[in-house]
Amino acid sequence: MPTNYTAAAAEKTRQNYEALQRFYPPLTLDKPRRSPMRELISTVLSHRTTHADEELAYDRMLETFGDWAGVEAAPTPELAHAIRTTRWPDTQAPRIQEILRRIKAERGEFALDFLAEWPTEQAMQWLHEMPGIGLKTASLVLLFNFHKPVLPVDTHVHRIAQRVGMIPPKASADKAHQLLLAQLPADALVLLNFHKHNYWHGQKVCFYAKPDCPRCPLKGFCNYYLEHYGPATPEALAATPERWDLAWGELQH
Repeated sequence: MPTNYTAAAAEKTRQNYEALQRFYPPLTLDKPRRSPMRELISTVLSHRTTHADEELAYDRMLETFGDWAGVEAAPTPELAHAIRTTRWPDTQAPRIQEILRRIKAERGEFALDFLAEWPTEQAMQWLHEMPGIGLKTASLVLLFNFHKPVLPVDTHVHRIAQRVGMIPPKASADKAHQLLLAQLPADALVLLNFHKHNYWHGQKVCFYAKPDCPRCPLKGFCNYYLEHYGPATPEALAATPERWDLAWGELQH
């Protein structure tokens, strides 16, 4: 790795944050989109699953078994059937039940509100020790629900960070957590915007296959654009839309 890689990567991360902050609607630390328990279990369900199928699985699960106690006590094959729109229901069903059992055994109820009072590292470690809970899931819960200064790195954030040059091309998602956090302020609002804007960008512009580079506001400093199109010309930069137009598609919250 070149000796100046860290400085160059940090500059790209800063440029990414500022460019996407202008391109997409800025977010605020308002009421969380979901309860902590729903955020945790929904994120487990979402692994390599579309948002629509994740939501369908979650709704069927609660409609079928009523509440978290019902989900924990359900026959595992029946729970797997209820969440069958997820990628691996036979794996996720026992995993969800084990998570629920551990939370109830340790806390006496199906709730995570106590994490608000815990230091970030302690809360992260506690969640990470749950079966199937990786850095992304733990970070989503802690950032979205408790405004802890952590950064979820999903497939979209990871892909864009590699393509732009914010992290090395072969850096794993777990390594990306560490590298990107070191390049960003320890500020929950900044981290929330960085995560969501790159998440949206991966969904709407920087696709896995055939990214929409002409529309991308990152083209002026993106390694992928440079490799495939050459240096961004003044004409290409001038033709870039200034902000996301909702006519192009709804941004998922």
